[in-house]
Amino acid sequence: MPEQRVALVHDYLNQYGGAERVLEALHDLYPDAPVFTSIYAPDLMPQAYRSWDIRPSFMQRLPAVHQRHQVYLPLYPLAFQRLRLDGFDLILSSSSAWAKGVPTPPGALHICYCHSPMRFAWDFRRYAERERLGSGLRRLLPPLLAALRRWDVATSRRVDHFIANSTAVARRIADFWGREATVIFPPVDTDGAQPVAPSQVGDYFLLVSRLVPYKRIDIAIEAFNALRLPLKIVGEGRARPDLERIAGPTIEFLGALSDEEKYRLYARCRAAVFPAEDDFGIAQVEVQASGRPAIALAAGGALDTVIDGVTGVLFAPQTPAALIDAVRRFEQVSFSPEQIVAHAARFSRARFQREIADFVTERLAARRASLASHSTEVVTWS
Repeated sequence: MPEQRVALVHDYLNQYGGAERVLEALHDLYPDAPVFTSIYAPDLMPQAYRSWDIRPSFMQRLPAVHQRHQVYLPLYPLAFQRLRLDGFDLILSSSSAWAKGVPTPPGALHICYCHSPMRFAWDFRRYAERERLGSGLRRLLPPLLAALRRWDVATSRRVDHFIANSTAVARRIADFWGREATVIFPPVDTDGAQPVAPSQVGDYFLLVSRLVPYKRIDIAIEAFNALRLPLKIVGEGRARPDLERIAGPTIEFLGALSDEEKYRLYARCRAAVFPAEDDFGIAQVEVQASGRPAIALAAGGALDTVIDGVTGVLFAPQTPAALIDAVRRFEQVSFSPEQIVAHAARFSRARFQREIADFVTERLAARRASLASHSTEVVTWS
């Protein structure tokens, strides 16, 4: 049987985060597969990407698109609609908005690893609450977002099988698209963690995140201002100036750090704090792989990754007062670093690649069986 030709599809390649780590794990499974995307900024991505076969859309030629890709929002559906994947047998899309909308060639199998249905279109009110949008933009966006939601539903029907990165995202796929999804947790570099002896744990709490409004880092700052406990914040983003203005003397901003530096901080923190609703939350697993608990909002991926009272503490609602209560409850619980590390091992990169490979193999076999059955029926009735 001839080898399957595989194509990978990703939303955009001008920033690096959890979705790109999923793409890297997929590319390791299928190293000869080209990567189709809207835009690609080599200088903003890891060096290893430069050896890949990356094929961006016409949007690559637009002015300043690598730095200001959001202003070209209306063009993404057209960019993916125009991508041509003729000759490929398997399409693997990594999508939080656009990639799943790529046309599937006749006879090909399209499997989408969904990080979430596009949050800004389906939950715009909550998203806009934290953004400084002008009144004109607030009036213009709703009709555009309504059109994007229609496109989002229509293109979900092009996908043969959905994989969700968390139970929460699987529910959104069912609610918004009326489709079932299999949950396969994303890959986490649990091997990079280096737990330390209890005597080496410091007195600080840690927050690792992009510094953008919807991550609600302001909640953590208000809580730790009130608690007067040390909080180290790792990450960069456009919200940093605003956050620094409200931060008290116990809050320290460390900026962007290497993975090695980040894991050193994880291993020595009292606990890491997560005030946002994440689709999955890779950092929540990273700190647990380092043997330290997570204090996380009881929503989204945290419901899959944190066991309340065992590997961390969950809190609700999303308020400084609730977080303060969670920190005080954390201080009354005795945690087992060994148990926390064992729990985090469930989310390893090797496990992800094994489950993805098994899923693809099973679906391709089912597709071949279906095509063979159909061919037999045609011969019988001809």
